[in-house]
Amino acid sequence: MKTIRNRVRELRLARGWTQQELAEAVGVSRQSINSIECDRYVPSLPLALEFARAFAVATDDIFELEGRR
Repeated sequence: MKTIRNRVRELRLARGWTQQELAEAVGVSRQSINSIECDRYVPSLPLALEFARAFAVATDDIFELEGRR
């Protein structure tokens, strides 16, 4: 089974942002950010693109597909 690993928490902390600040930047709740960071929720493609825009990096630098093929 494939899983998606994300670097949302790492990138957010590197910028000194709170979960609330990131949530406002991408248009979701702070609770959604927490769920994504704790791997309880995989964001949609539009939301992944919002993260890429907010962090000014490629989506592949935030999200990585891993697991068996």
